Amino acid sequence: MSIEETNVVSRRQGGAGWALSGVLVVLLLAAATRYLDQNVPELLKGTPLGNIAATVEYPVYAIVIGLAGNAVLTLAGVRERLSGGFRTEFFIKTGLVLLGASINLRVIVTAAGPAIVQAIVLITSVFLFTWWLGGRLGLEERLRALLSAAVSICGVSAAIAAAGAVQARREQLAYSASLVIAFALPSIFVLPWLAGVFGLSDEVAGAWIGGNIDTTAAVTAAGAIVGDNALAVASIVKVTQNALIGVVTIGLTAYFVFRVERRPGTRGPGLGEFWRRFPKFVLGFVAASVIATWWQGTVAVTQAKAVIGEVNDLRVWFLILAFVSIGLEFRVASLREAGWRPVGVFAAATLVNVVVALGLALALFGGFSAA
Repeated sequence: MSIEETNVVSRRQGGAGWALSGVLVVLLLAAATRYLDQNVPELLKGTPLGNIAATVEYPVYAIVIGLAGNAVLTLAGVRERLSGGFRTEFFIKTGLVLLGASINLRVIVTAAGPAIVQAIVLITSVFLFTWWLGGRLGLEERLRALLSAAVSICGVSAAIAAAGAVQARREQLAYSASLVIAFALPSIFVLPWLAGVFGLSDEVAGAWIGGNIDTTAAVTAAGAIVGDNALAVASIVKVTQNALIGVVTIGLTAYFVFRVERRPGTRGPGLGEFWRRFPKFVLGFVAASVIATWWQGTVAVTQAKAVIGEVNDLRVWFLILAFVSIGLEFRVASLREAGWRPVGVFAAATLVNVVVALGLALALFGGFSAA
């Protein structure tokens, strides 16, 4: 082996070593995130901060810890060398494929007819409004796509899927995820209170909550405040919306490939480019859902719940790894460039979502009983 070849191998081995060290950093920070997520609510239970701690979800801890790690590694001068181990895209896609296993298609098709109608109408109207308003305020199209998907479908998971479809910057994903969490937390308490003020039935309140709040954990918390029937309906509505992530992601991929990135006077990218950009994890998402649905019909309910629970726990781990990596890769300059306009768009879209979801819940679940 020549000296030049030896130097090349040495550099590759050094790069692999740094990348492996980067993965180890992500794993350690993810373990810290998991510890906080599982223990902080219990440690603060009964204190003035107990209710707040109970509503804070793992993306908050993961991003904050990732940002802290970013600062420490940058000061130490090793962040760039370790960045090969921050495998955000891999962690995200794996987590979303695992999400598919928690979506039982049989439940959606047989027990949630009104939820399907609500999901289609709500997602379409809120997505288009958000996209339109973002355009009027001059938001960059990739950020518009992330905000539109997040507020209309299911928050962080939808923003993650959209980011892969449109090749958004990680700073834009972190920004969108932060907005989702900031708006979801107060909704946990505000929507159940408003449901009582409006005199809504538990089923209507559940449909309103499930179609409105952008994270599954927050939907569960808010539904539980109202009651068991509300929680059951809210969960079905949210799961139905989650199932449409793949459809919206495919649509965004096609739009950006054939419309946004097409140069004037040219034929633009063809089907080959569409397939290259196509979010293939969506196929895994659908396959996981189909397999899980079939399998749950062949085993006892208790066994199915136990196994799906383990899959969901694994999915949370991968998403924690993804959000830690986002924090580690974050660039403050990109947020400064975004300014106040994304916040205004998300707030306005949330208000529209509240109104449209309430109307649909009253129309579709007014005579529905979950008992």
